Amino acid sequence: MLFDADGVLQVIPGGWYAAMEPYLGSRAREFLHQTWKDELPTLAGQGDYLPMLASTLLEYGVTAPVEVVHRDVWHRIERIEESFTIVEALRRNGYGVHLGTNQEQHRGSYMRTALGYDDVFDTSCYSYDLRIAKPDPAFFTEAARRMGAAPSTILFVDDSVRNVQGALVAGLQAVVWDIEQGHDALVELLAGHGVDARLTA
Repeated sequence: MLFDADGVLQVIPGGWYAAMEPYLGSRAREFLHQTWKDELPTLAGQGDYLPMLASTLLEYGVTAPVEVVHRDVWHRIERIEESFTIVEALRRNGYGVHLGTNQEQHRGSYMRTALGYDDVFDTSCYSYDLRIAKPDPAFFTEAARRMGAAPSTILFVDDSVRNVQGALVAGLQAVVWDIEQGHDALVELLAGHGVDARLTA
């Protein structure tokens, strides 16, 4: 099993725009869409995102230190415990459970350490570390190599249709799911692929 993070295992409470509003109010949406474009290369391990973010903050008149803004917005992560209950059930039922997520280095490092994800998953495949970002099929080929599994034996769960399509091109099995669909629906999706995610005693 290979899981995406945002929208599947974790969320930004209230959403990204709400998280940025204390700094930029009604311009939060505009700002985020601009800075996310800057972030794209860093998702594939090219460059450091924080100086880019600092520059855009200054452009928008935000004087707070970039480290503070990054902490308040990019680290504003809530783990979805129902998702992690399914992860635990899969492990108890004998499946390997792995993480495959697009992240720049600083947010990825926070997830690995402060949120403890390296202790939860058998293999952690962060795009900045693989130096390839989803939906590139090469991301999934490299993830399978690191997992030590044939692509056809891996079932991938992501909330993005494009990422799922990339996984299918690479030969993985893959399903689209996000937390808004409910966890019962995820258990049913996995069962449709022969994967038992029920938590047994």
